[in-house]
Amino acid sequence: MKDIMMAPFVCDMRNITEIMYRLGWDERNGGNISYLLDENQVGEYLDLSAVIRTIPLGFDATAIIGKIFIVTGTGKYFRNVYADPENNLGIVRIAEDGQTAELLWGYKDGGKFTSEFPAHLMSHMARLSVDLENRVVMHCHPTYTLAMNYVHVLDEKKFTHTLWEMCTECIVVFPDGVGVLPWMLCGTNSIGEATAEKMKEFRLVVWGMHGIYGAGKTMDETFGLIETVEKAAQIYMLTAHLPRINTIRDDQMVELAEFFGVDYRKDFLDM
Repeated sequence: MKDIMMAPFVCDMRNITEIMYRLGWDERNGGNISYLLDENQVGEYLDLSAVIRTIPLGFDATAIIGKIFIVTGTGKYFRNVYADPENNLGIVRIAEDGQTAELLWGYKDGGKFTSEFPAHLMSHMARLSVDLENRVVMHCHPTYTLAMNYVHVLDEKKFTHTLWEMCTECIVVFPDGVGVLPWMLCGTNSIGEATAEKMKEFRLVVWGMHGIYGAGKTMDETFGLIETVEKAAQIYMLTAHLPRINTIRDDQMVELAEFFGVDYRKDFLDM
């Protein structure tokens, strides 16, 4: 077997958690990431028949039996992942009963996956129903996006439209817009179900007064989606109290979207 620490999926998790912590998006044990892995690639690094222990999922994941994920641990700090991945990350496989996860590696100190793993799995299932290449679900607390929640109406059309106005690239990067949920109790199946429903339509979902969920095909794509929203939110927060002299007009957004050939939410524009 190859050294698991050299596995690209472990390296990806170590690097992205370090970056997100340094940006201030994942304070303490805030935030979590799950990454759907290729079974053949995992088999190069682990004995897939060697199950360390099983962990109850707390919901029915029958639709993704056999799928393997690397996921951050509950109560774990992103700042510690890089130095100690085996305690702060775990690789799990959804067991044949659809109700438990088989631990294949990690959580060495006896821990388990993040309490929001069921919400992640629900979002994975929702995204896979519309995009078979979706592999990543990422949750974090970007500072300016969170600040924007307190001063901007939490309406999907209005929230998306404001973000699109902030940077020329926004309608090109997330033409499908941003879903928005009101404040809900985190770590529950209820918020997971609500997020998954939004994920059928959006790759980005704001959790009111909490943070954001992003989904994508790769770590880079998913991080890039959240990064772009955060930059737009930062510009909004720096300018919201000032008189608006210039803006990106709706007809210019249409020109952008059509030039780059993206399928944008026409109903989110006032044309």
